[in-house]
Amino acid sequence: MSLFRKIFGSKSERLGEELKSNDRGKYMPEIKLPIDERFTINFKANGGKFLYCENLDEIFENLNYILEENKWEEKKVLLLDKNLEDKFKNSGLQITSKINNSTFFLTTCENLIADDGSLLISSKQIFEKKLPELPLNFIVFATTSQIVENIGEGLRGIKSKNREKIPTNITTIKHFKSSDDKDFLSYGSSAKNLYLLLLEDL
Repeated sequence: MSLFRKIFGSKSERLGEELKSNDRGKYMPEIKLPIDERFTINFKANGGKFLYCENLDEIFENLNYILEENKWEEKKVLLLDKNLEDKFKNSGLQITSKINNSTFFLTTCENLIADDGSLLISSKQIFEKKLPELPLNFIVFATTSQIVENIGEGLRGIKSKNREKIPTNITTIKHFKSSDDKDFLSYGSSAKNLYLLLLEDL
């Protein structure tokens, strides 16, 4: 029997080798990707266009590429955030505060949600406007420090940052494809053609 064991090995030894050869068993917990990678993968899967930038110069450079690609150089941009307007005042944008005159909307967001690749926004960005009222085209300026695991964490962050007055009109944008691509899961949501300018700040 020991001869056969040497040649073929015992069942328990073979099982041990199989377990060692598999890096992970089926009952092992899944390896979680880093939060920024998860956000990027899910955001792209939702149809979003993602531009990673290491500094503000790259933000302005990529913004110009977006304008050129879409032929928006002479088109008006809806900009409701005064702080953002100051940041982009030298970028040559045709700024308006009227929705009817605008081709695209330049804004920030509250958080980037890693679990589903959505963007959490509030009245700080869109005031009391509803998503369908805003232009189809969005350019969102955000930073890597705004990436959070899930919507719950994002909501807690909003509450802790705004203890005196919590913003209203909190919603998410998750679908970044045209309405032709909608399925029953996206029913009732407002799809936007969305570019994300993501600045590294960590």
